[in-house]
Amino acid sequence: MEVLESYNIVADYIASMSPEKTVKLKAPAAMQKRLEKLIAKEKTTVLTKEEKDELDHYIVLERLIRLAKANAFLRLKQVA
Repeated sequence: MEVLESYNIVADYIASMSPEKTVKLKAPAAMQKRLEKLIAKEKTTVLTKEEKDELDHYIVLERLIRLAKANAFLRLKQVA
């Protein structure tokens, strides 16, 4: 099984639990603020290895949630 297929499976599972709630998912304010700080820092200087790893994890999570939201929208559209 490819990694991308694994993401699709997890995202679809998240979307299937509650499509209505999935489309409303948002990062907590503190997490969003930290992500913005890391992105801004990356544009002006070099991130430490720990910061780069942290940013990479946030990016993976964001992509997974976007995929889950897309799956949730499709589920809601099929019901309507």
